[in-house]
Amino acid sequence: MSTSAERGPNVELRDFLRSRRARIRPEEAGLSPHAGRRRVPGLRREEVAELAGVSVDYYVRLERGRTPNASAAVLDAVARALRLDQTERAHLFDLAKPRPGSGRRRPAPPQRVRPGLLRVLDALTDTPAMILGHRLDVLAANPLAKALYTDFDALPHCDRNLARFIFLDPTAHDLLTDWETAARGTVAVLRLYAGRHPHDPRLNELVGELSVRDEDFRQWWADHDVLQYTHGTKLYRHPLVGELTLTYESLTLPDDPDQALYLYTAEPGSPSDQALRLLASWSTPARPSR
Repeated sequence: MSTSAERGPNVELRDFLRSRRARIRPEEAGLSPHAGRRRVPGLRREEVAELAGVSVDYYVRLERGRTPNASAAVLDAVARALRLDQTERAHLFDLAKPRPGSGRRRPAPPQRVRPGLLRVLDALTDTPAMILGHRLDVLAANPLAKALYTDFDALPHCDRNLARFIFLDPTAHDLLTDWETAARGTVAVLRLYAGRHPHDPRLNELVGELSVRDEDFRQWWADHDVLQYTHGTKLYRHPLVGELTLTYESLTLPDDPDQALYLYTAEPGSPSDQALRLLASWSTPARPSR
């Protein structure tokens, strides 16, 4: 079996470490900002090596992607030296120590949403809810989520993707009040997924298309930022009900960690709550009488 070194340098690991090193000012790491002339922003490789307690030669080989057997202790030390947060640390481990099977180059099997979960979505008449899968593919959405974003079911299967909607659908710029923050977060989520599934051909196709068609995506993809959607707040400017401030919760499904249920709620009694209820009254199909 070939090793990473035999296949060539780990380019993603190299670029990620360089990007994290470049963002740290020397004084933030307790170093003198005037210690010699600096040709690049951030920390030098030898400074990261010193902070991590490893030899300069070893860190240089690590950053060049030529240490396929880096230990967890070394990676932890490098993560501390580069001040990585929990998500970035996990991404570092994904890049440096790929999971078994992550090297396969064939598409992952299609994801299916259990019938019980589909019934749960339909039962949530006052709460936008959707299930996202690989590459932020929209696997299912209830009527209120479709009314909030778009009717993903009406799109071709290849277009049922949240990243495609945000970057390629002109209505997304108007809908998302802080479009740049939402778009940057979307890129960072895809980066995190790419570390877990480095050879997903459909991800490569998606990233390639978005890079060609959107300059912002291309620039932000090169930043190598990573993000895990767990919870947060999103601001909307809906064409029918106006301003909405919604909080979201992401619940990972135990039997498929690459499938997550997203729920959006408004503060009870708030103008956003009233607007959401109004949108629900327009979007929820009438139940047949018995």
